[in-house]
Amino acid sequence: MTEALEKTKIICKALDDKKGKDIKAIDIHEISVLADYYVIASGTNQNQVQAMVDAVEEALTKAGIEPKQIEGSRSSSWILMDYGDVIVNVFDEENRLFYDLERIWRDGMTMGLSEILGD
Repeated sequence: MTEALEKTKIICKALDDKKGKDIKAIDIHEISVLADYYVIASGTNQNQVQAMVDAVEEALTKAGIEPKQIEGSRSSSWILMDYGDVIVNVFDEENRLFYDLERIWRDGMTMGLSEILGD
């Protein structure tokens, strides 16, 4: 298993633990130099979005992985977390529909939560 995939699993588990909705990882390593995986999830409100972001940060910090950059504030409806080979996007539901990142990365291989975590 690649380091990027292992990181993606940690991220998705943290998002799922905070009841993230519609968690998807898109394998983009063959179509982009930006990253290997692009993770997208949504929360039902601003508090849940922030809890999901906090959970990802905490889980990766425990694994010794620090973000390169985090865009968005505690009051944001979309927070982007850059972990180098994995990019994480946490949205509220309305903004996820509006920005429709899955459409932008449709040439990548999309994996649902059960595929990622092996459930």
